[in-house]
Amino acid sequence: MPASPSTARAINDRLALRLLQQEGPLTAGQLKQLTGLSRPSVADLVERLAVAGLIDVVGESGEQRRGPNAKLYGIVADQAHLAALDVRTEGVSVVVCDLLGGVLAEASVPIGGDTGTGPAVEQAVALVERAAKEAGVPGLHTVGIGAPGLIDPATGELRDSGGLPAWHRRLVLALQERLPETRVHVENETNLAALAEQRDGVAKDRDTFVLLWLGHGTGAAVVLEGTLRRGASGGTGEIGFLPVPGTAGLPSAVDCEGGFHSLAGSAAIVALAERHGLTVEAQGYEPLAAGVVRDAVASAGAGASAGAGAGVSVATVAGASAATDFLDALADRLAVGVAAVVAILDPGCLVLAGEVGQAGGADLAARVERRVRRMSPLPTEVRASALGGGAVLRGALLTARERAQDELFAPLQRRG
Repeated sequence: MPASPSTARAINDRLALRLLQQEGPLTAGQLKQLTGLSRPSVADLVERLAVAGLIDVVGESGEQRRGPNAKLYGIVADQAHLAALDVRTEGVSVVVCDLLGGVLAEASVPIGGDTGTGPAVEQAVALVERAAKEAGVPGLHTVGIGAPGLIDPATGELRDSGGLPAWHRRLVLALQERLPETRVHVENETNLAALAEQRDGVAKDRDTFVLLWLGHGTGAAVVLEGTLRRGASGGTGEIGFLPVPGTAGLPSAVDCEGGFHSLAGSAAIVALAERHGLTVEAQGYEPLAAGVVRDAVASAGAGASAGAGAGVSVATVAGASAATDFLDALADRLAVGVAAVVAILDPGCLVLAGEVGQAGGADLAARVERRVRRMSPLPTEVRASALGGGAVLRGALLTARERAQDELFAPLQRRG
């Protein structure tokens, strides 16, 4: 059945708004060309969207023509303000943006492991309120939260987990209570990282891929045919529980020790580095493993460039050799988990993400890819994250913006 006039208008309005979001300000002529609509139809939708306060004239085109330049229309960025949170076991980061993603304020606060649940929640909520005040926004339309743990697919809530701080779950409820006019959404951090890499990172050309998060712990996100898969209980990608060879035991329902986490978590990587004689030093709040992997990549690269020729110290050569051995051993470990994922999903592409994945960069990705190629008949490209630890915050922002725009860009008659 053909669409009714009101439905057709709603479809056209959404199409125009999406184009303005993706392309930036456009003239009515450009909207006509991109939408395929008639000039009168474009004029009508521009008027409707302007009256609704969703678009406005933001300038003029620079085209040389007779008469006045064409008006440029753009989405009203201040129509709504958003916040994105990256919630970790050791602290919270927040960014406040306008509807187009323009950053207005950024802040973070460390939260120690000995901080009580109530004080931890208060610190995190106060951080959001301070950031919004610094940004000069009257209120937040939507808050997107990225957190470790399982998200209940039925309720969209962060599920209880004995391995995570209690304040994580309380934070979502506290934000909803303190900001009653704000929509609060929470998503697993690794899933958000995958969405960010798909939209703005190294997976932009892939509609099927797996992201392996390597930070303090391990996680994975699965995107199949453009869709993020969460699983029946929200647990798709809990790769830390994957039984693998090379560990001292098996994981349990309440503890991932003995699973892939025992090979690829930060503590396990640090122990591996120390066994290869590498020095491990804390660098800010990032996982210890990220620093040692970054240093190993630099040392191995320097050794390869210098070779063993004249003028190269024995210590430099020895350090490069130890770093190379460590990276090879780490790649062996990671390949075990990656090969298992490849055998089940055949994603064709795997992204090494998180602070450790970013620290390893193309060097570690190439080492893992070579090993997976030997272990599996399924061709798999391994890529290094382009966004690293910032992927979670970016994914939370993208999700918040998408949800806000879905509501604000809804058919105007429904919003009226």
